Amino acid sequence: MVTSIFALTSSIASISLSSRIPPIPVNSLSFAPLKPLSLKSPAPRFPAFVISCSASVADQVVETSDLENLVKSRLPGGFAAQNIIGTGRRKCAIARVVLQEGSGKFVINYRDAKEYLQGNPLWLQYIKTPLVTLGYESSYDVFVKAHGGGLSGQAQAISLGVARALLKVSASHRSPLKQEGLLTRDSRVVERKKPGLKKARKRPQYSKR
Repeated sequence: MVTSIFALTSSIASISLSSRIPPIPVNSLSFAPLKPLSLKSPAPRFPAFVISCSASVADQVVETSDLENLVKSRLPGGFAAQNIIGTGRRKCAIARVVLQEGSGKFVINYRDAKEYLQGNPLWLQYIKTPLVTLGYESSYDVFVKAHGGGLSGQAQAISLGVARALLKVSASHRSPLKQEGLLTRDSRVVERKKPGLKKARKRPQYSKR
């Protein structure tokens, strides 16, 4: 048993000695030269993005100027000098609306209505409801000057202004517009904050002790 163990250990020692890897001389090793670090990083280049942005901005400026020239040519003397005009209000928004016979173009503050109202389908429905009710959606061009409030309030103010302008086209329009509630001025506004409360009616939490 002792001889077998001794033979096993001697064989393992011979294997380890035979499998030893000869050392590699240091002079034979070669490393790639390192590039010096620079604190100045090159500026990013986005030529295509810059060109597309500048082109889109230029297109918007040209389109706005074209619409402004169109409105000035169609409305000589400004909004106040027109015959078919209506004023609508909602919350803090005020809209002055002028109707002219045309193909259904909608211009708000010298911009297309879909662009001005950010493509919101509800707001676009608000401004077109009076014309759709009477079947005039492609019979009149609508020119609007709106200010105050937000886009939602301005859209509802435009709806009231269009309905009131349609009354000047014909008095017979009153009945269908009134049935749809388009001639009623919505007087709801935000209720004022009360002293001692967090909002108009919200109170701080009550603590008994």
